[in-house]
Amino acid sequence: MSALALTVNRRAVDCAAEPRTSLADVVRDHLDLTGTHLGCEHGVCGACTVLIDGVPARSCITFAAACQGAEVTTIEGLDDDEIAAELRAAFTREHALQCGYCTPGMLVSARDLVLRLPDADERAIRVGMSGNLCRCTGYVGIVRAVMSVIAARRARGIAAEVGAGRTALGPVGSGHGAAASETQAAPKPVAAPLAAPTAGATIADFTPSTIIEQSFEVEHPPREVAALFTDVAAVASCLPGVVLSSDDPANITGEIRVQVGPIAAQFAGVARLERADDGLSGRIIGGGQDRRSRSATQGEIRYQLMPLAGGDATRVELTIGYTLTGLLAQVGRSGLVRDLARRLVDEFAANLSRKLSGQPSAPGAAARELDGLALLLSVLRARLPRWLGGTSRS
Repeated sequence: MSALALTVNRRAVDCAAEPRTSLADVVRDHLDLTGTHLGCEHGVCGACTVLIDGVPARSCITFAAACQGAEVTTIEGLDDDEIAAELRAAFTREHALQCGYCTPGMLVSARDLVLRLPDADERAIRVGMSGNLCRCTGYVGIVRAVMSVIAARRARGIAAEVGAGRTALGPVGSGHGAAASETQAAPKPVAAPLAAPTAGATIADFTPSTIIEQSFEVEHPPREVAALFTDVAAVASCLPGVVLSSDDPANITGEIRVQVGPIAAQFAGVARLERADDGLSGRIIGGGQDRRSRSATQGEIRYQLMPLAGGDATRVELTIGYTLTGLLAQVGRSGLVRDLARRLVDEFAANLSRKLSGQPSAPGAAARELDGLALLLSVLRARLPRWLGGTSRS
């Protein structure tokens, strides 16, 4: 047994627990806070979700000892929370619960979305809540409830909070106790860029393990689109979360930062652009790493610009292939990857169209999902910088 000091629902707590004891067991069995439910006990269903330092986390797969000195908020600690109160009313109004077993975790995850999402985007909400499973409702009422709260708060002038309080990378709850501060360096700020990949790094060809085909249309001639693609920085500005450190088509370096639900990923990578002489087709190939999860990815984007409407419009056809290794590869779901890819391509297409029309791009927003969303992040990170890199990416 080891001593454990936490702040739970704004109250200091000292208890003894074995190193292998989960946070869920501590709050339920040691503190009698049984509003945190245990379902799968594998971090999949989301019923056990709590806030650790303000960030949603699966308490069933979080060792309590890893949260030494952290602030933990369970569903009981949200009794007087303004957002949670609005969500409870909305869940009742929209018939968003039946047996109620998943509801505590649903409310904790939904609260995070209400804080972070700039508007009531149904697709973003479905993605953001996809790590919380419900066997009763079919999710329609849940999605409507979350949408209504976000819409109401934005209508009242309450803006979204970028990152919703996230200030550091690393396991939530780590680096708080005195012992931890003596044995590990302070967490690295999320905003601090990762070290740029080595210039001139070798970018090898590879065989993708997964291939996704995407396409979109813009109301501009192919030659005009191809001309814009020669400006790597301009194309990169159309992609949310992307920062380039070098826009040399032969050696593009940079990073893409993505947040999906409780998951934040920050990939640094290198890419190169290969373009046909006419500029209407090409390939972007590259790779990168996320230091936090020690995951790596390789990816390529093959694109072709097809004339439409007698040459007055363009269809951009993409074939995206990638291979992911490391932690994120273990939690990724292909369906989530494809959904996030579709969403990012849609956002990129809209920003690209504005850029071609001489209008400012819409404010970029990090994509979010959960669990497998981190994978999406890496996938996209691998493609986006390359898209960007090649500016021909989309």
